[in-house]
Amino acid sequence: MFLGDGMSLTTVTAARILQGQRKGNTGEEDALSFEKFPHTGLSRTYCANAQVPDSACTATAYLCGVKTNIVAIGISAAVNFNNCSGSEDPANQVSSIADWAQKKGKATGIVTTTTLTHASPSGAYAHTTNRFFESDTDILTYGEGQNDPAFCTDIATQLITQEPGKNFDVMLGGGMGKFLPNTITDKFGVAGERSDGKNLFSKWQANNPGGVLTYNRDQLLSVDATKITKLIGTFNSGTMDFHKQADATKQPTLAEMTKKTIEVLSHKGGENGFFVFIEGGLIDYGNHFNTPALALDETIEFSEAIQVALNMTNPEETLIVVTSDHAHPLSISGYPGRGTNILGLNQHDTDVYGVKYATLNYAVGLNQYQDEHGQRIDLTDQIDDPFFVAPSYIKTTSGVHGGEDVGIFATGPQSHLFSGVMQQNTIPHLMAYAACIGDGPTLCDN
Repeated sequence: MFLGDGMSLTTVTAARILQGQRKGNTGEEDALSFEKFPHTGLSRTYCANAQVPDSACTATAYLCGVKTNIVAIGISAAVNFNNCSGSEDPANQVSSIADWAQKKGKATGIVTTTTLTHASPSGAYAHTTNRFFESDTDILTYGEGQNDPAFCTDIATQLITQEPGKNFDVMLGGGMGKFLPNTITDKFGVAGERSDGKNLFSKWQANNPGGVLTYNRDQLLSVDATKITKLIGTFNSGTMDFHKQADATKQPTLAEMTKKTIEVLSHKGGENGFFVFIEGGLIDYGNHFNTPALALDETIEFSEAIQVALNMTNPEETLIVVTSDHAHPLSISGYPGRGTNILGLNQHDTDVYGVKYATLNYAVGLNQYQDEHGQRIDLTDQIDDPFFVAPSYIKTTSGVHGGEDVGIFATGPQSHLFSGVMQQNTIPHLMAYAACIGDGPTLCDN
């Protein structure tokens, strides 16, 4: 399963155009790797108590098959916000497709460009009332004085010490600080974040003597998939860097992480196969920053990672599902001519005052570009900045999510099931049906 976090359909369209324009073409005719899949559908992303969702309740839907409350992960909607006792109660916890795969003997992994404890990958293994409880320190910071780390298990601890997290064969992403005590400095010169004094990586290494820890691109690429038992890679203290801003000699690309992950899981899973969750998590960050150049570049990187998976797997035995958790209110508008720079000004239209406007705009965000009279200003001299903040209508400190449906793209065995408009929480059940895992009906029943 590939997850483009915050990858609205507009983001997909704009990224397709940008990819084509990078080739010197008009762009509109191009296609991302997953747009060539034979079957597509739409996912309805609302959550149990939210018209517009976040990445936590959506992760619970597309990985656990249950809609829950906003900010919650791996628990039912019966648990209220910041209720640790409720989230620790097994009666309220829901299992993920990664857990179902492990119970059938499949190798499993998670890959992300955010942190290993971020909302999206956490849906594969965690049970928490608050997605921000990534470390024990976070429980105090975000717990509104209601919670004690002694009675509420942070997400990093769940990943390393509890099932199914501790059983993952591959874990690649950022977030090293969530696993290390604040008394030591991590590989990137930043103090760890934990207050309990625990070094969770040391604990993992002790429990997995054949496991390998990697911290940079060279270390990851040099791993021999046939000679290790498990693999962890953490490539930044927090989230990984945007591809456009990263040191390419130190940080692996999502495509490189995908390639190594499939090598390890294919070897480890053998005839039983594997399940892997791979997230292009910084698409969302680019949209939150109202910076289309970053969001679209991350989407193209995401597409390239999917192409790697296509090249490495057999389409007759590997189901690949690509989707998004939620949208962003990004628009392409105003009748720009064919081939207009997708990151530039619409050269073919103006507002009622004769001022040209950007092709890409957000409904809600950081900068309205108005003069002292509240009139829009000419952006000609600003819009070519490689990290230009796109205009928005409503001013906030950060871009927000959108509530419209997002796309589902599928190829491989039973991919025809992923068509039409479906509830987001249907996705893992269809994947489980195709893979003959989980407690529900499966293809193998017939």
